[in-house]
Amino acid sequence: MQIAPSASLASYIKHYIFLENSENDIKKLRLFADGNTGLIISSDIHIYQDGLENNLPLSFFYGQPTRYKDLVTKGAFSFIVVVFQPYFLNLLLGVSAREIQNQMITVEDVIKNDLQPFQEKLFYKVDPKVIIHELNGYFTAFLSKKTDTDHHLIKATQQYILQNKGALYLKDLENFTGYSERQLERKFDHYIGISPKKYSNITRLHYFLSLMKSRNMDENITSLSYDAGYADQSHLIKDFKNNTGLTPTQYLKTENKLAVNFIELP
Repeated sequence: MQIAPSASLASYIKHYIFLENSENDIKKLRLFADGNTGLIISSDIHIYQDGLENNLPLSFFYGQPTRYKDLVTKGAFSFIVVVFQPYFLNLLLGVSAREIQNQMITVEDVIKNDLQPFQEKLFYKVDPKVIIHELNGYFTAFLSKKTDTDHHLIKATQQYILQNKGALYLKDLENFTGYSERQLERKFDHYIGISPKKYSNITRLHYFLSLMKSRNMDENITSLSYDAGYADQSHLIKDFKNNTGLTPTQYLKTENKLAVNFIELP
């Protein structure tokens, strides 16, 4: 279940996702980059990175991912994913987004026990819409105390990239912002955690994913790749596999898509 944030938070939170599994089984999940960071809130999930034995924290922030990550869950679970706009984690934690790239940070290390009430409500199976409404209040209160003029520039530049579906050149961004390529890279590294070029590439890939979803897939993938701004199909497939670990055809055949960038592997 995907739920939009309150209108006042839309510039900072992309959406909330509620996921649950009542079966006592093992699931293998893959998370890949969508250009955003986020927060996972849980009360009872047993999840670990594939190949590692230690469980991840019950609730944690995740920094900007630059590669796909495989996770394994054991048993029943319920959790809420708060998908941030890419610059919000920097504002929330007060650290360079580059420093926490690909990292998972326990919430208690950052905001003490602030999220414990939400974890407890998940445990007692309170309606997730009620929990998300209260999370809107929590983040609204946080933002009332924070201001940073650079975030307006980053937000405007991010929206410009999204409007152009990632199909633009660095020179376009220089003309749009008035900053040099190096200045833009430093700002994106600090606030988003990746370069403008990398963010544009991820945006273009997800535009291609939206085309696959919205169009009849009898249509040639080569045609879709051109429509998404790729030079040819081979560039698309290379970019797609580097980001997701799958080919476009394999992704299409994946039955359980928990979110556009969060899928259950067979």
